[in-house]
Amino acid sequence: MAGERAAEELAPGLWRWTARHPAWRPGADPGSPGDWDPNVGCVLCVEARSALFFDPLLPANADAFWQWCDGVVGSRCVHVLTTIRFHGRSREAVAGRYGGEVVRSLRSLPHGVEALRFTAADETMFWLPAHGALVPGDRLIGDDAGGVRLCPDSWLAYLRAPLDQTGLCTLLRPLLDLPVQRVLVSHGEPLLTGGAAALERILA
Repeated sequence: MAGERAAEELAPGLWRWTARHPAWRPGADPGSPGDWDPNVGCVLCVEARSALFFDPLLPANADAFWQWCDGVVGSRCVHVLTTIRFHGRSREAVAGRYGGEVVRSLRSLPHGVEALRFTAADETMFWLPAHGALVPGDRLIGDDAGGVRLCPDSWLAYLRAPLDQTGLCTLLRPLLDLPVQRVLVSHGEPLLTGGAAALERILA
């Protein structure tokens, strides 16, 4: 089982790292709500005057992480964004360290990021146009083969209105209008090239 990964700069100003999630438990049945990797992905995008954290989770070596983070963030204004209610993770700790903001209103987003709200799927994805990067929460995940796939039906079972993969596919089709290069998933391996084509294969 792979361990946590230190922050990797995917493009100038765009970073991703993984951290072990404390709620993960071994032995989940395939396709069940608990069937996900113990290490989850987190994203940091640095703009000229702001630092945008997406679903951040502190890794085991928090001291080393903070040291790295302090150097990257510098004096920038920090904004912490959350894709889905289950990804609260370490957002309060990150915002608290830098006197930053946990973004709760999508009406006043910081520069450099756009919100894609999929209410029926209980998720907000974020689009970073400067990087061609899409940051999903639980609805798009790594497929263990270098691509992306829709989440299992069981991950949608808690929604008030029934939604299966067919319905989710239809709901997410507006993503095909974006020139996506990277899909920086929380669960599984990120897709770093060919994002638009990968989305076309699963959504069209």
